[in-house]
Amino acid sequence: MSEILDALNAAAETDSDATSQSAPQENSPQENAAQENSSQEDAPQENEERGVLFTDLGIDGRVLAALRDVGYEKPSPIQAATIPLLLEGRDVVGLAQTGTGKTAAFAVPALSRLAELHDQNGPSRATQALVLAPTRELALQVAEAFTSYAKHLEDFTVLPVYGGSAYGPQLAGLRRGAQVVVGTPGRVIDHLEKGSLDLSELQYLVLDEADEMLRMGFADDVERIFQETPEGRQVALFSATMPSQIRRMSKQYLNDPEEITVKSKTTTGTNIRQRFVQVMGSHKVDALTRILEVEDFDGVIAFVRTKMATEDLADKLKARGFQAAAINGDIAQAQRERTVEALREGKIDILVATDVAARGLDVERISHVVNYDIPHDTESYVHRIGRTGRAGRKGDAILFMTPREKFLLRAIEKATHQSVEQMSLPTAETVNSLRMSKFADQITDTLETEDVSLFRELIASYEAEHDVPAAEIAAALAVMVQGDAPFFVQELP
Repeated sequence: MSEILDALNAAAETDSDATSQSAPQENSPQENAAQENSSQEDAPQENEERGVLFTDLGIDGRVLAALRDVGYEKPSPIQAATIPLLLEGRDVVGLAQTGTGKTAAFAVPALSRLAELHDQNGPSRATQALVLAPTRELALQVAEAFTSYAKHLEDFTVLPVYGGSAYGPQLAGLRRGAQVVVGTPGRVIDHLEKGSLDLSELQYLVLDEADEMLRMGFADDVERIFQETPEGRQVALFSATMPSQIRRMSKQYLNDPEEITVKSKTTTGTNIRQRFVQVMGSHKVDALTRILEVEDFDGVIAFVRTKMATEDLADKLKARGFQAAAINGDIAQAQRERTVEALREGKIDILVATDVAARGLDVERISHVVNYDIPHDTESYVHRIGRTGRAGRKGDAILFMTPREKFLLRAIEKATHQSVEQMSLPTAETVNSLRMSKFADQITDTLETEDVSLFRELIASYEAEHDVPAAEIAAALAVMVQGDAPFFVQELP
């Protein structure tokens, strides 16, 4: 509910805003990159006993310095297994889930080899490494990580290229030259056809989340890109699963690849509290509203199944006084980037998203993930709740489930080897008590922090002129603030 002062301001037609809250500080690229290495704590016991460090893996000294800057010491299992192979020039197929540290697993050896090439042959502005990612968000995240690891390499450029944004800056960047290009398959194909991207000197090709690229319909684009690359290039292919199409592609385009499989001890983080609530579809908005009023949250991502549902739920949450926004595949890239930045800075608190739109999204302040629509596969569930509890922090995952969807919950518990605890919706009495307390606190804060003398005079004048008690005037102003929305909630059926 808005503050009482806003109503007084509106009545006096003086548009005075309440004191703004300070926004959380934005992550640096180094901090964002370091978050992916948070899974190091899951490394096998024998890895810890041997004391394997990044300094043992033969990485270029300048890249090692950048790793030290972001706080890396011990490699995660996927990094320890793949970095030496890639430094030897081997092709690699890595089977690993998101959050295992795979970006560093391919970026660090790529940059090490390119640094050595530059030492031998002098600086080159040609594109020597190409990374394909399924979504714009993941492409940006990978490009950010490459940039942080290349911090101590001189005259080195990393350029993200993706659909949904203007060609101009990308074309200018390619003309100036970028040793590393990170892009989505469709936009990479566009640049190849325009002649703006030249892969003739490519040394290193990476497919990140290859199964997701195929699932999204990029199979033909990926094969076309393979065909545009020189025969001698090195390939690293990373995927959470190994469908037959990827198996065929690796046999056709990779040179005797080494296959590395890394599985986490648990597929969901032990620092994430997982709960479910049984609620009928028609009561979901009310249920979410109650949870948000009672839970102590910072940033929230609510996952829904369809693009239309993102807009619908965001609008309903905004109508109830929450700072919410939608993100889906139909939203222009510039708007998507502004929305994610607003979430980072605390200008919005709730992001309503589809699975694809949130792929690769990494915002430190996400304290809660709400599965507003239960996912139909366990991998989506794991990806979703992995948006919270980053870098060892505590996180909360709440799942909405109708009685008919109980089998999906059981499948999630079986696949993740973790039980999801049942939670009860906050009662009407609890929510109403909190609303009354919050209302009183807002009045107290306003009296302590704002100059109310002007409005005191206006109310005193009205009181004298109309012979109406001040309490009645305050009540009328509260009604003006509340509008048509009821102040108290009723028990759900």
